[in-house]
Amino acid sequence: MALVDLSKPGEKKKLIFAGVLGLGAILVLYWVLIGFDSRSPAPVRTTASATPQRPGTGTQRPAAAVPASPQVMDVARLAPIEYLPSSYSAPEAKRNIFAYYEPPKGPVTAPSTPTPTATPPPPVLLASVSPSNVYARTADFKLEAAGDKFTPEMRIFVDGRELPTTYKGPQQLSTTIAASFITAPGARQVVVRTPDNRLYSNQLSINVAAAPTPNYTYIGIISPQNRVNDTALLQDRNNKSIVSAYRGDVIGGRFRVTSISEKELVVVDTSLKIKHILPMTEGDKGSGPLSRPTPRVDSEDDEP
Repeated sequence: MALVDLSKPGEKKKLIFAGVLGLGAILVLYWVLIGFDSRSPAPVRTTASATPQRPGTGTQRPAAAVPASPQVMDVARLAPIEYLPSSYSAPEAKRNIFAYYEPPKGPVTAPSTPTPTATPPPPVLLASVSPSNVYARTADFKLEAAGDKFTPEMRIFVDGRELPTTYKGPQQLSTTIAASFITAPGARQVVVRTPDNRLYSNQLSINVAAAPTPNYTYIGIISPQNRVNDTALLQDRNNKSIVSAYRGDVIGGRFRVTSISEKELVVVDTSLKIKHILPMTEGDKGSGPLSRPTPRVDSEDDEP
């Protein structure tokens, strides 16, 4: 069975129309895919930016319109790229991390010494003590304290030790200082107060001075046969002179000889009643008529 019957007049026209339509379709496909223009397609121009832009932010150069025809697409691919750099400006620093604020130096003021708070005066007045000067190594002595506002409950304290006190009135107290308090030179603090320290006075001191000592050196002894009148030989430390003394003699105007032996010489201060012991020593025996002690002899005459 034949597909087309050409004997019929209408079939011939259909066949021609179909051929023309097919040719037209081929021409349209060729023009779309290849085109009839031999020029190269225009290049697509892009502009590079020195500062990267985030997507969706900043100002962008509008893209070149892409022609619908394939001829324009080819020209864009072959055209040179024109690079138009944009001006780059770095943002200013917000803060210099190496710079810091220094406040201006004010005037230097000298340190001020705080004013001490005034101590309230004691409720009891101790005006004086008598005696206020004594010698060390002396015997017991009586101390008189004079002042004001004394009461029978108040006691005299020496170096913090309470002493038996005699109340003589609101302005006078007395006590006895034992010799053990003044065995060595120095100051002794005296205060008057009650045992519970409810009433107290100001503080005074007793000066204890060193007692005077003999300015002599015991250098020898002369002993007769009966040993009753022993003679002590002393050397003055100032002029190196030799002085002889018996028991009971006073040397230097104040020291009485009480004992003479071959080991030591004992003298007593006539004013202070202080005993001093001078040991036998080797002195300078080169001056004076008694430069050498007389040796002891058994008899005056050795002849029969």
